[in-house]
Amino acid sequence: MVGRCTRLILSFSLAANGIGLGEVRGTSIAPNPCYAPEGKVCFIKILSVGNMNVLSLFDGMSCGQIALNKAGIKYEQYFACEIKPHAIETTQSNYPNTIQLGDVRKVKASDLPKIDLLIGGSPCQDFSRGNATRDGLQGEKSGLFFEYLRLLKECEPKYWLLENVIMSDADYMTISEYMGTEPVRINSALVSAQLRDRLYWTNIGPAYYDLFGNRKCAIPLPQDKKIMLKDILTSGFTDREKSRALLESDSRPLRTLEKMWHRYNSTGFTTVVFESPDLDWQKGLRYLNQTELERLQTVPEGYTNNLKRNDAACLLGDGWTVDVIAHILSFMAGGENFNKTNWA
Repeated sequence: MVGRCTRLILSFSLAANGIGLGEVRGTSIAPNPCYAPEGKVCFIKILSVGNMNVLSLFDGMSCGQIALNKAGIKYEQYFACEIKPHAIETTQSNYPNTIQLGDVRKVKASDLPKIDLLIGGSPCQDFSRGNATRDGLQGEKSGLFFEYLRLLKECEPKYWLLENVIMSDADYMTISEYMGTEPVRINSALVSAQLRDRLYWTNIGPAYYDLFGNRKCAIPLPQDKKIMLKDILTSGFTDREKSRALLESDSRPLRTLEKMWHRYNSTGFTTVVFESPDLDWQKGLRYLNQTELERLQTVPEGYTNNLKRNDAACLLGDGWTVDVIAHILSFMAGGENFNKTNWA
């Protein structure tokens, strides 16, 4: 079957072994119609020069791109691997020049220009403590880590960043061995009103080596901004200092007060807002609204306005806390010292 796709005229490195960050400048992408087998993207590569190129795997709604801009990192082309239509729609609504590549498993470095920065957070479901089976790297979704690893080897970027959840010691050590470094652990609670404990493997920023020669990320923690849940609410009241971590499941809220209260009170596996200052749940409860969800992930307010609340919750739950990523990226050459005067 033949379908319409976009032909992308791409900037391509002049040097056989790649050009270093910041050594070249200039060029843009010209979209033109062409035809190819359905679901494929056809590429025509031409020689030209350009700034830093970024490849984002499992891009979601492009929190990485928001973070690059917050950190003052200039880039020429941003390539995104994503398959969720509403995620792609949200990205293109905010960053229309993003080059969407589709399924990460079909992307090859040979089809791309020189990549200077590779970022991504492979699916975490099989690592998550909320998953009873926790198949880890053997799981169908979290096993996509190996696609990140493949493209890391193929692209040989100057910088790279991989994010994931807290996991078993075995998976932690296996990924660290593959990546050649142990991660830095940062809880989003330092920069937002959300408890979100995550691991970040990267070659960006400072590192140290233990007695056995193992590399460990040594990026300093961001200063605690002491943002409380009550500070980001548009209305209502809370009995907690912080929200629990946003999850994709926040896109499927319960419908009755009794069920909402039971989950909140018995498991804590949700966040609710009380309508009454006496915190009586029978006087009314609600879930976090779209603006509050954006604030918890330090995403610009209105970024997901193209979506309804539940679709936005799905993407935000799967996304990154932007200010954490901006903090890490600020240690790249060319960063504008994002919060560097406010380290913990």
